[in-house]
Amino acid sequence: MSFEWPWQYNFPPFFTLQPNVDTRQKQLAAWCSLALSYCRHRKLYTLDVLEAQESPVFNNKKIERKLSVEAIQVVFEELRKKGNLEWIDKNKTRCLIMWRRPEEWGSLIYQWVSKNGMINSVFTLYELSNGDDTENEEFHGLEEWMLLRSLQALQAEGKAEIITLDDGKGVKFF
Repeated sequence: MSFEWPWQYNFPPFFTLQPNVDTRQKQLAAWCSLALSYCRHRKLYTLDVLEAQESPVFNNKKIERKLSVEAIQVVFEELRKKGNLEWIDKNKTRCLIMWRRPEEWGSLIYQWVSKNGMINSVFTLYELSNGDDTENEEFHGLEEWMLLRSLQALQAEGKAEIITLDDGKGVKFF
């Protein structure tokens, strides 16, 4: 399935941060939406600011425009304020991107567990994110840091408990 680019992506001024406050807010909202949609489509969970500038999302080769590193950092800061991004390092060069928040992933996982009659079952983290049973689920392939946060959200709701198993961590659903 190919990614659908929004109309702004082929509009050269989109790649220059606009000085008008109202216009800039709309532009940043469009950039945030585009970045999250693209990461979701590609199942990306971590981004590097310098690499991002060369990725198709911020570099439209067809119109020969790319967003500056400074502008990318403004977009990333906007995503951080919305709770969709966390910086990995103090220099703000690498980040975790959350196109779905941990609570949303937790809800999807819990729906799957409930739907399949697996309440009171124990799973390893590997089984949940990479097992054959979850192959057709949206959370299949979820990176461990996000899986753990999702399960912690379920634990806070009293729907699961993260446990230590012989071969690592696991989870029991209630």
